Amino acid sequence: MTNVVENLSRVRKRIERACSASGRDPREITLLAVSKTKPMEMVRQAFAAGQLDFGENYLQDATSKVQALPHARWHFIGQIQSNKTRSIAADFDWVHSLASEKIARRLNSQRESAIPINVLLQINVSSDPAKAGIEVERASDLLDKVKDMQNLKPRGLMTITENTEDTDELRGYFAKLRKLLEDLNATHDLEDFDQLSMGMTADLEPAITEGATIVRIGTAIFGQRKKKEQQ
Repeated sequence: MTNVVENLSRVRKRIERACSASGRDPREITLLAVSKTKPMEMVRQAFAAGQLDFGENYLQDATSKVQALPHARWHFIGQIQSNKTRSIAADFDWVHSLASEKIARRLNSQRESAIPINVLLQINVSSDPAKAGIEVERASDLLDKVKDMQNLKPRGLMTITENTEDTDELRGYFAKLRKLLEDLNATHDLEDFDQLSMGMTADLEPAITEGATIVRIGTAIFGQRKKKEQQ
């Protein structure tokens, strides 16, 4: 049986070691527990152990969790369909996967809370046509459109890298995202545009080395996904 509390402790220690090795403060890193498809009991265990931030990909799976734990911080990290924006705008504190003006406008118009949604632009740093996200070259134009939307607060960038064990290649992708964040801050007058959501269970260390501020960890906390969950 998966011991969520012990796993959380191990992940936090990995983050601390990675920060120590790269001269960073662990307090700079937000651990996002990716709870997609996982049962409510596991999420409750993590929350009781002090985990506050949770990431979900699928609305039908997430809604009941958000309602059960309204004091957690909920991050939508999956691809956004137009017919899902109203629920995302209502239930989530963060959106990591913003990749179009159309979706941005829908989220902005459908957000009823006085508190804006924190949004990250999803960037396809490897230019892989099979991956979601916008090209690096389009980030500035999208940011120009999003930054004036009253109910959205641009906070930074997110990426999903190639599935590779080559640490140097991974660091290259992560460094590219960090450089893009620096460039956008140099050309746009934005407050708190400082977040880099990058790195998962297999590659959190190189992500932290290259400047990640949010690491999205699922398997190392909640265990391997079952075949039914992967479908």
